[in-house]
Amino acid sequence: MFVENFKAGRTLLGAFMMAAALGLSGCGSTSKDDPNSQAALDKLYADAKDDLNSGSYDRAIKSLEKIEGRAAGTTMGQQATLDLAWANYKTGERAQAIATLDRFIKLNPSSPAMDYALYMKGIVNFNEDLGLFGRLAHQDVSERDQQASREALLAFRQLIEQHPDSKYAAEATTRVNFITNTLAAYEIHVARYYFNRKAYVAAANRAQSAVAEFQHAPGIEEALYIMGESYDQLGLTQLRDDARRVLDKNFPDSEFASNGGKRKKAWWKFW
Repeated sequence: MFVENFKAGRTLLGAFMMAAALGLSGCGSTSKDDPNSQAALDKLYADAKDDLNSGSYDRAIKSLEKIEGRAAGTTMGQQATLDLAWANYKTGERAQAIATLDRFIKLNPSSPAMDYALYMKGIVNFNEDLGLFGRLAHQDVSERDQQASREALLAFRQLIEQHPDSKYAAEATTRVNFITNTLAAYEIHVARYYFNRKAYVAAANRAQSAVAEFQHAPGIEEALYIMGESYDQLGLTQLRDDARRVLDKNFPDSEFASNGGKRKKAWWKFW
């Protein structure tokens, strides 16, 4: 789905090209031999677009890098930067794509394409593919390192807050909810890991962090259960009773207290 959105983003910025055709006369000589002339830039960008559309991303990257340098400060330069980020993403160069988007965001704070840049940054960071080994090990999204997810969350939140009327805002909201729940599940996964190894202090602390940061996530039910059981093992009866009281109040039909904490079907598998 997001592939189509990326393509839509490039179409959204089509106005840049019209402006570039009218406003880049100051780039240099009009001589056809001058690489900085309008005609040369138009030809270079047309070639880059053809390469992007045909999937020749490595070749497109070389052309877009030239355009970005020669047309710096222009709408064509902005367009080239966004296309460059897309091409880097498609070639698997996630770090380079993020660096390119960060550069765009820093240098073009008032760009009409800022919402698209933030959306793209969120998508690049949001990698839901577990990979072959993850699937073989039955690993779920919540069990991986979550730094990229946190970066995606920040980008999507910034998009929603700063551009609430953006065409990308609705999907960004859906992804914010998903990532929030995933991050909560990761914290609970770690808390469960510590609890199963009888590291009760660490388990209680990690579960408490999840409750504090992700109060409305579905996994908080299990976090409260882990807190209560960890405090019980530590002999901290007051904290145990407090955790169980909150669990009973917010999840009166909770299965955790009655089935020994058996894990239920993963809540996030709607995606």
